[in-house]
Amino acid sequence: MANAPLRVSPGPGPGAARDPGRMDADSPLLRWENRTELPLFVASLLFLASYAARVLAPDLPAGWRDLCLAVTGATWAFFAVDYVVRWRLGGPRNLLSFVRHHPLDTVVLALPLLRPLRVVRLYDAVQRRHAEPRLTLYGRVIAYAGLTSVLLGFSAALAVYQQERDAPGASIRTFGDAVWWACSTLTTVGYGDAVPVTPLGRAIAVLLMACGLALLGAVTGSFSSWLLQVFAREGEPGGEEGPPAR
Repeated sequence: MANAPLRVSPGPGPGAARDPGRMDADSPLLRWENRTELPLFVASLLFLASYAARVLAPDLPAGWRDLCLAVTGATWAFFAVDYVVRWRLGGPRNLLSFVRHHPLDTVVLALPLLRPLRVVRLYDAVQRRHAEPRLTLYGRVIAYAGLTSVLLGFSAALAVYQQERDAPGASIRTFGDAVWWACSTLTTVGYGDAVPVTPLGRAIAVLLMACGLALLGAVTGSFSSWLLQVFAREGEPGGEEGPPAR
């Protein structure tokens, strides 16, 4: 009896829909992200530096203040252009789908003070260029949470200090007071000796408290998962203690 001919299933045709969550290694979107990651990170630091200069040095000469304002606006425009380009290169997706798949970029675009959080994406891109990450999954979660806490705390301290320093009855009069308030709020301690009194300052405090709870939960959950994995491995017959699984 002759062997039946092998059937080869045809691949997806040219009109087949693409998975919006997948990205080819040679896709224009990936090439754009690789080329702009470092410039966007530098723009994030420039934005934070220009904003900090305007807040911490209110007596700057008019020319320097105009320069800081121009840097702030230019970096904001740079991020807006990057957002639109990546949306257009991401395939036939509507804007709502892009927002759902890129929440961090959307938040960063809407809230300029969070733009330095892009350092998390830059660090992740550097890690992916190695054959395997230098840190375990649990180590990366803790590292990301720590870096995010520093950036969030500094940005929130700047924003609250700008709103509170001249407000009647405010307890946050110096930048040191604002940093102390940000640390106690981000760690969910809340001593109550320095509290915002303006509506915008309190709105920033609510966001910072929510971020603090999320970061604390991420670190606690990651550490607990690592401990459970180690204990389970030690309890197995013939199991040896080793580094956590990646």
